[in-house]
Amino acid sequence: MRGAFVKTLIELAAGDRRVLLLTGDIGYMALEPFAERFPDRFFNVGVAEQNMLGIATGLAEAGFVPFVYSIATFVSLRPYEFIRNGPVLHSLPVRVVGVGGGFEYGHNGITHHAVEDVAVMRAHPGMTVVSPADHEQARAALLATWNVPGPVYYRLGKDDRTVVPGLNGRFEAGRVQSLGGGKDLLILAMGSVAKEAAAAAETLRGQGVACTAAVAASVHPAPAGDLAALAGGFRHVMTVEAHYVNGGLGSMTAEVIAERGLPCRLTRCGVSLPPDGVSGSQEYLHRLHGIDRDSLVATGLRVVRGGA
Repeated sequence: MRGAFVKTLIELAAGDRRVLLLTGDIGYMALEPFAERFPDRFFNVGVAEQNMLGIATGLAEAGFVPFVYSIATFVSLRPYEFIRNGPVLHSLPVRVVGVGGGFEYGHNGITHHAVEDVAVMRAHPGMTVVSPADHEQARAALLATWNVPGPVYYRLGKDDRTVVPGLNGRFEAGRVQSLGGGKDLLILAMGSVAKEAAAAAETLRGQGVACTAAVAASVHPAPAGDLAALAGGFRHVMTVEAHYVNGGLGSMTAEVIAERGLPCRLTRCGVSLPPDGVSGSQEYLHRLHGIDRDSLVATGLRVVRGGA
């Protein structure tokens, strides 16, 4: 999604001189097209994420729309108090761009595994949180939300090739995108792991389970209306996220189900194990935490057969 983000940001910057890009010494082989096109609007502040958010806050107060870019853990957690006390408390249009949500930097170890970023960002009523499923949806999401009031957190993946079948780049703020299917089981996914959820749904349909997959890329404010209308038609709902099961998509879905009194059972698929120092490829870590397509098929079968 990095390539789609940069290409789209260049288009936005060409039409609006308020658009700036700041990086914390990250994004080599990705951000150069923006830096070359707009050298006076590109700032590498070094490995100083707190300072980067402070600079961005001042720039936003001065009328600019700054995008701050780094690995998801570095840009969401390290400067968290600066995000809270600056863009959030002052409703400023700072765009926090976290790359590599979940386990996309798997081999770099647990310091690079962004599995709590959505939880801390969606805690704030004034923060918009967007987590696209693929690069086509990332472009649509950026075009739809780059100029909304207040701060935005974009949780982007690195993959600029894979697409989620049937999604076709669809995105609307506050909406859920359904990929269609049946009424036995709803699998609702957030972020780039949605391709695993979509593949699992297809396999389940081949095994006789009428399964619908859906993507919730507009995470906060919660797409409560769409989610309630969709989940209300199912007895069983599974959420899938490369994130802790607490605070992210699973928690948001549980809140909507409880507050709307929906008659469905929720199973949350995500990271529930405490950190133990294990690292590896994204695929390995998805299997370890039960969010790869094969594990999701097994969970889905248990859910609809009453064993989960």
